[in-house]
Amino acid sequence: MNMSQELAVVIMAAGKGTRMKRDDIPKVCNLILGKPLIQYVVDQAKSLSATKIICIVGHKQEVVREALKAEPVLFAEQLQQLGTGHAVLQTAELLADFDGDVIVLSGDVPLLRESTLRALLAKHHSGNFAATVLTAIAENPTGYGRVVRTSDDYFDQVVEHKDATEKQLSIAEINSGIYVFDGQNLFAELNKVGNSNAQGEYYLPDVLPLLQKAGAKVGVEICETFAEIQGINTVDELKTVEAKILASQE
Repeated sequence: MNMSQELAVVIMAAGKGTRMKRDDIPKVCNLILGKPLIQYVVDQAKSLSATKIICIVGHKQEVVREALKAEPVLFAEQLQQLGTGHAVLQTAELLADFDGDVIVLSGDVPLLRESTLRALLAKHHSGNFAATVLTAIAENPTGYGRVVRTSDDYFDQVVEHKDATEKQLSIAEINSGIYVFDGQNLFAELNKVGNSNAQGEYYLPDVLPLLQKAGAKVGVEICETFAEIQGINTVDELKTVEAKILASQE
């Protein structure tokens, strides 16, 4: 296991966050205890001593850039919202000569612990995987991509909620949207991802079966708690997370 391998962290932060009821700022710049949401995720990346931290920006990107002006962050632009696969593809130029692991984080998931990310990396290295997915067991998995496993309990695929069959919708294991990839393998396959799905988007999880088809292995690390990987989409969810962070500081 090579934990000293170079690490890049890619943070997805290009979305509008239309349910946050604020048009003047992007979702990731809403404040939690006076600190922008995106700052919590950059701090996660810094806790791993990442060689590169890349923030994918789009909607109101100047606000995100301003919020992170004091941070050691590079920026990639996603000017059209064409899905998570398309978002990560925008970092290809910045990672063209990078030979290491690439962790993908969501800019609206502030409760993720360093220990969870280190466990994800450890699983990735110990299994010699080309990609490892962080999953969680959800009491109510509505809206999340479901993690489908093979009959012998290995990773098979992620199926987005809108594309899932009735049987797949009954699966409680969900995709957190957090991954670690071997960087060279990731970009070799990402260009092949299509958009023939209900949303017409390029989904990042669709790169996983392509890696398997190329003969690589995909691993799974289950997060201890679902709350840790919950994203923030509404004002109520923002307040709930703020209360949890306050409680953890007492």
